[in-house]
Amino acid sequence: MTSVTMGTLSRAGELAGDLGGAELPLVLTPAEAGADWRSCIEDIRLSVDRHLHRVGGLLLRGFGFSGEDDFEVFARSFGHDLLSYDYASTPRTRLNKGVYTSTEYPAHQVIPLHNEQSYTLQWPMKIWFHSVHVAESGGETPIADSREVYRCLDAGLRRRFADRGLMYVRNYGNGLDLPWQQAFNTEDRAVVENFCRANRIDFEWKPDGELRTRQRCQAVAAHPVTGEMVWFNQAHLFHLSSLAPQMRETLLSVVGEAELPRNVYYGDGAPIEESALDEIRGVLGDCQVVFPWQKGDVMMLDNMLVAHGRSTYRGERKVVVAMAEPCPQAE
Repeated sequence: MTSVTMGTLSRAGELAGDLGGAELPLVLTPAEAGADWRSCIEDIRLSVDRHLHRVGGLLLRGFGFSGEDDFEVFARSFGHDLLSYDYASTPRTRLNKGVYTSTEYPAHQVIPLHNEQSYTLQWPMKIWFHSVHVAESGGETPIADSREVYRCLDAGLRRRFADRGLMYVRNYGNGLDLPWQQAFNTEDRAVVENFCRANRIDFEWKPDGELRTRQRCQAVAAHPVTGEMVWFNQAHLFHLSSLAPQMRETLLSVVGEAELPRNVYYGDGAPIEESALDEIRGVLGDCQVVFPWQKGDVMMLDNMLVAHGRSTYRGERKVVVAMAEPCPQAE
């Protein structure tokens, strides 16, 4: 982890924990203690312009951010409309226009590293996190450089995934996953169908009225600005092997593989080897950087360059999220 000195910004102190000399994230703090972020916004923007594509993530600490309203104003100050969480894969609550709670999974559950909405053909290029309330223990947001993950994976595995792509299969509702109404933010089937057609998602309405979708997506991608290759998918989250063994066996016995809430295959529909997914999870773990949140922190990531997750925690925790700048849809 490194820090920067520039104008109204100053060097940040070392964060607790052994980060192994990691540069990610770049830490920004105000030169004068207690300074409001608005008085530093031009230097913050300049730091983002200079460093975000190089490092991938910036952590702003000590700038007096005070909740989701203030956070929304800050995120909008970069000149992009904030995105709605459409085609959702996890439960969240919308707080303001474009500001959401982080994924509402139980505190005992780890959220593995992932790039936001990399299970789609269009995703946000920028994502912000704001720590409103720090957990009693745990609750960190681990991050990892997706370029490093790509480099560390076996070259043969990378080529196989890149050449074959991925096919994500989702079965909505039935008490097992998000209902399609929540995932697509609508009660109107026609809206869902139009969204699917526009985003090259195959869909079918099942006899019980529930929805199944299939979408073929990338496994790796080139960053549109830097040209660097990144590991960019959620195969290790969607795959059946991500479930705890007992849950996996129960679901297979009750609904069968075809009706699982979510699963992923190679783009041609062939099964993905669990050994490959184990390797991917191992590399993600080796590449992750973990630091403790402080109240008021804001972290800004280039969503293609840096993956994020969530540690287990105890006590109350509140981290809110905003996203912006949709990428050009892949061909």
